[in-house]
Amino acid sequence: MLGGIAKAIFGSSNDRYVKSLGSIVAKINDFEPTISVMTDTELANQTVLFRTRLAEGEKLDNLLPEAFATVREAASRTLGQRHYDTQLIGGIVLHRGEIAEMRTGEGKTLVATLACYLNALPGDGVHVVTVNDYLAQRDAGWMGQVYRFLGLTVGVVIPDIGEDNRREAYAADITYGTNNEFGFDYLRDNMKYDRGQMVQRPFNFGIVDEVDSILIDEARTPLIISGPTDDKSELYMLVDAVVKQFTAEDYEKDEKQKSIILTEDGTEKAERMLEDAGLLEGDNLYDIENTQVVHHLNQSLRANVMFRRDTDYIEKDGKIVIIDEFTGRMMDGRRWSDGLHQAVEAKEGVAIEPENQTMASITFQNFFRMYPKLSGMTGTAATEASEFFDIYKMNVVTIPTNVPVQRIDEEDEFYKNTTDKFAAIAKSIAEKAKIGQPVLVGTVSIEKSELLSEFLTKEGVKHEVLNARFHEREAHIVAQAGSLGAVTIATNMAGRGTDIQLGGNVEFRVGDELAEMPDGPERVAAIAKIKAEVAEDKAKVLAAGGLFVLGTERHESRRIDNQLRGRSGRQGDPGLSRFYLSLDDDLLRIFGPDTMFSKMMNNNIPDGEAIGSKWLSKAIETAQKKVEARNYDVRKQVVEYDDVMNDQRKVIYEQRSDIMDADTVDDVVVDMRAETVNNIVADACPPDSYPEQWDVEAMDIRVTDILGLDLPLADWVAEEGIDAEKLEHRIQEAADASIAAKSDDLDPETWISVEKSIMLQNLDHHWKEHLATLDALRQVIHLRAYAQKTPINEYKREAFVLFERMLEAIREDVTKVLAHAQFGFNPPTDLPQMPDIFTTHFDALSGDDDSADTDAGGGYGFITTRLPPMQIVQPDPEETLGMDPAEWEGRVSRNSPCPCGSGQKYKHCHGAL
Repeated sequence: MLGGIAKAIFGSSNDRYVKSLGSIVAKINDFEPTISVMTDTELANQTVLFRTRLAEGEKLDNLLPEAFATVREAASRTLGQRHYDTQLIGGIVLHRGEIAEMRTGEGKTLVATLACYLNALPGDGVHVVTVNDYLAQRDAGWMGQVYRFLGLTVGVVIPDIGEDNRREAYAADITYGTNNEFGFDYLRDNMKYDRGQMVQRPFNFGIVDEVDSILIDEARTPLIISGPTDDKSELYMLVDAVVKQFTAEDYEKDEKQKSIILTEDGTEKAERMLEDAGLLEGDNLYDIENTQVVHHLNQSLRANVMFRRDTDYIEKDGKIVIIDEFTGRMMDGRRWSDGLHQAVEAKEGVAIEPENQTMASITFQNFFRMYPKLSGMTGTAATEASEFFDIYKMNVVTIPTNVPVQRIDEEDEFYKNTTDKFAAIAKSIAEKAKIGQPVLVGTVSIEKSELLSEFLTKEGVKHEVLNARFHEREAHIVAQAGSLGAVTIATNMAGRGTDIQLGGNVEFRVGDELAEMPDGPERVAAIAKIKAEVAEDKAKVLAAGGLFVLGTERHESRRIDNQLRGRSGRQGDPGLSRFYLSLDDDLLRIFGPDTMFSKMMNNNIPDGEAIGSKWLSKAIETAQKKVEARNYDVRKQVVEYDDVMNDQRKVIYEQRSDIMDADTVDDVVVDMRAETVNNIVADACPPDSYPEQWDVEAMDIRVTDILGLDLPLADWVAEEGIDAEKLEHRIQEAADASIAAKSDDLDPETWISVEKSIMLQNLDHHWKEHLATLDALRQVIHLRAYAQKTPINEYKREAFVLFERMLEAIREDVTKVLAHAQFGFNPPTDLPQMPDIFTTHFDALSGDDDSADTDAGGGYGFITTRLPPMQIVQPDPEETLGMDPAEWEGRVSRNSPCPCGSGQKYKHCHGAL
């Protein structure tokens, strides 16, 4: 109670913070008289003056008032738009690395120019992250006018641009692009073999547009770069043969979750059979060495017990095709991940296609936390403020609107079932359409959009149906959603970043209707006519009550509902919003069939009749809060597990970077060799043991195998006074001498290149295998909870052990390859090319891969190894492909243009899987 009184008197902490920024806004306004009288040349020269002051030690914060005033004047001259004072507040918030929550229509795109310009002055680069490629291109071209006027360079990163263009875009002062493009470029850069091949600079400052969509909704799934793996067909078939011997008593299954676990007796049975098949290391199934086998065993169990032929999948033309559980349609081209599809193929005895193996991955949480300063903007962030601070250390600041909001948010209407609800929605839309009031309908899925479309067609209402897959077309339709009598059905997330203006959008209409008309008097007259029509229609729409936003279902997150509501009532326009709910809605089903909702609605409400109640709306909001909390816990757990991998990823990427930047890596190679020799001796000569107790035979085998040396170890061990340290010293000297003789046969530059190449390729190979093992470990670690152990702590412990083993294996393999290598007459000096890769990022809501088809291909740069000897081989550049498509497989990069001349990528044409 006291808190409420204090808030009423002094305002909320947000209100007080925003008010405190008023003094900075006043300083910006004080510069306006001086700056507004400058010539264009003088205004543009401000950038040079600011950079000079920075070079002399002045801080960005001191430059802020004058720099913001400069941007405001430049925007006024280039775009005809002058920043409001509330937009200046938004710019200050962005500069401080916070999230600016600004309602739809308040001009967030223009706000970003303030913080972008100021933070681009030091020359370290600014990234503006958008939700789709269309917005990245649009904003780079639109706001780029301001930056270029002031002498800054602007780049845009979109799919299907070459490496050189990407590098140039990242070198610009301000770079626009999508979250996926920035993330995948980071991963691809850390798979390259030369610093000059990399496209990104070190991160500096990032502004994330629609920050809630990118940092929360899309952060449920990681970015993954994968490539083809070794053929494991035999392993799948051997494990499948084991699983087919299990009986129902050997496992427990949960059909709802499609999960299955072995019983204690089943585990013992599996251990015996796997040992007989030669697949088990040691005698315990759950030893860390058997992580991969356990993973394949679990997937084979699921395939044999939980997945049914002709229900979950069918066999067609010798391939396993998934059946969509909701529509019953075949999903050609889609495959289950994590080896499940291969397990089903083994079960049915069809050809097993190799799975793609993860080569690099990162979550958006860990990617964006690499920016030294990160800020964001959106219309809806306050409901997730705690998550933004916990994960990203970013405060959410709600910026007041320039003009008070006039929109009316009505109570929800409840109906018994979906049919009644959609009939009422169609009737309400028809009534609004008759009076010319535009209606924007938000649905939760494409299927619901199509269902509502059928109802509207019966009512004779003309309407547009769109979803979030075709961004550019979508933007044009949504831009005109405020036109007189327009009815637009969109998924709740559709059209974000596009302003809905009452009466229609002049700019979009000019672009759509006059695209072919050349400049001249006729075009000027046509534009004037469009402006007059829009002004006339706007007056009619205002009279009809503004934009009516209609929600067909409550989303599990209040934020998504607020996004939809926020499309109406921009810049003080009148508006209306209302949600229609039914007992069939997913959110209401959370309460179950025997709840207060079903009892009240089934007993008291006649068919087709609605009920509206503040109490019911409050109950729905409470349910949403519970679901939001659950989803946050899920995302938090994803971050906790990825943090373990992230620490290791940083170590590996830093090592790669050090190797690429080093003039020579000879000292690292020497240390690796010394560590390897130390391990060989330590394994054969335990501490406090006598020479006669040493395992000389095993040591001799390893010295020959790893170091390629034939040494008189038995004679050395027989010498009087010998100890392990002296023995290690002799082996080390012999190994160093052997490598020195080999390096003397090559010129120093070539030898350095060979060492770098071998180190990088071994690092990448073992890191890839390590990622696969961690993925498998992640799938089964939850079983530790049955032993009263905390899974995340167990994961951290075992991941650390696996990482240590990986580093040891890298040292040993590098030493082994260099020791056995024999080079041809013309060993290559070029480092290998990046392998063929696939990028994936699954949309958490739709399940679609939204990574954009921009795989950075290249063919395999490879080393063919023979031990002994070793020959470094390069592909023959003169090799011709011929015209038979059957001969192209394995010789054409999957992302290269198809040799048939179709213009498509090979993987989408003759190389389609």
